[in-house]
Amino acid sequence: MFKYRARLRPRDVRSVDPSLFLTNSMPTLLVREHAILLNLGSLRAIAMQDCVLIFDHNRPGGQAFIESLLPRLNPKNMNGVPAMPFELEVVEAALLSRTQRLEQRLMKVEPRVQALLEVLPNKLTADVLEQLRISKQTLVELGSRAGALRQMLLDLLEDPLEIRRICIMGRNCTLNKRNDDVECTLPLDKQIADDEEEEIEMLLENYLQRCESCHGQAERLLDSAKEMEDSIAVNLSSRRLEVSRVELLLQVGTFCVAVGALVAGIFGMNLRSYLEEHVFAFWLTTAGIIVGAVVAFFLMYSYLRDRRIL
Repeated sequence: MFKYRARLRPRDVRSVDPSLFLTNSMPTLLVREHAILLNLGSLRAIAMQDCVLIFDHNRPGGQAFIESLLPRLNPKNMNGVPAMPFELEVVEAALLSRTQRLEQRLMKVEPRVQALLEVLPNKLTADVLEQLRISKQTLVELGSRAGALRQMLLDLLEDPLEIRRICIMGRNCTLNKRNDDVECTLPLDKQIADDEEEEIEMLLENYLQRCESCHGQAERLLDSAKEMEDSIAVNLSSRRLEVSRVELLLQVGTFCVAVGALVAGIFGMNLRSYLEEHVFAFWLTTAGIIVGAVVAFFLMYSYLRDRRIL
């Protein structure tokens, strides 16, 4: 019954079908002759002149949309201001709920990222690095969603024909196929359609600015997080280099001591060298081994410094 009233084609309904979320995940706002189809993430809806069909209304996007729409339909909240057509109220409530959810997520993640940037890179712990990774993923997702919504609004603003289709919905008006001008049976409908076109453009520009602000802030925080990751990588590389230098020095010292041990092992064999008959042979040999090991160590150290290995 709803499909008959809206006069929608099956491919139009597929654009807002929640079961096809893998193929229609990009935000879309399709204008048809008797309905407007909205696909804004977890919010999938079809708006007509006097009703709106919400798919999966229990999801966060649907709940936020309902909370934004109901106060706008209450006559007590209008304060004497003429109400917009119902379908425009639905569109604005959908854009408002979507942008507010993006802004709220940004407000939650921004202090966390700022706090991480203050403690890093001085405090490198597994918990801090894990929080940075999670925050970075959140910013990537947030920037992607804000960018997709911004692109949808830009496409609408660059296509005045779609805006005029919204304006003539429910009126005895048509679009001239030659110049795309609005032609109405009653002059009053023509005036109202022109006023609504300007109002819709201002509405879309307002939410476009909010999306651009959200997207820009998310990108700036993401760039700061990436720069911090680069700084952490440089810091860790510097530490690994210091450890490698210490290991190399220990290996050089071990080699020199091993050479001295080789000499001591040679003299320790049960072969007569006649040196054992002299009183000072032991002390001279020991001193020679120590001096030789120290000299060899400094020679190798100087060689490594000259080759810029250390």
